Amino acid sequence: MDSNIIDITIIDRKGEEQTYQAPTDMGLNLMDFCRAVELPVKGECGGMALCATCQVYVLSEHPLPNASDDELAMLDQAFFVNSNSRLGCQIHLNPELQGLKVALAPENEC
Repeated sequence: MDSNIIDITIIDRKGEEQTYQAPTDMGLNLMDFCRAVELPVKGECGGMALCATCQVYVLSEHPLPNASDDELAMLDQAFFVNSNSRLGCQIHLNPELQGLKVALAPENEC
């Protein structure tokens, strides 16, 4: 198996679960990857942690870096936040995330 490829399972907003193979050598974050596989993730700020349109719920027990102050501030203002909420743009794909499982948070339709 290619050490630059990891499996990521993503549950979309309809509850459908799909496992994808994601590259770890391209500098992608989870938001970038979701958009690349045409999942409905807006990422309106382009990955700067200035919006919460890429919010996900981390369902697996992976060692993620602590959320930055900017990420925490965005999540504090976001809708549908849970204790396992993270911004996809702040989760950088790397080999340690093999088997990562996330669910897309609902979109704010206000």
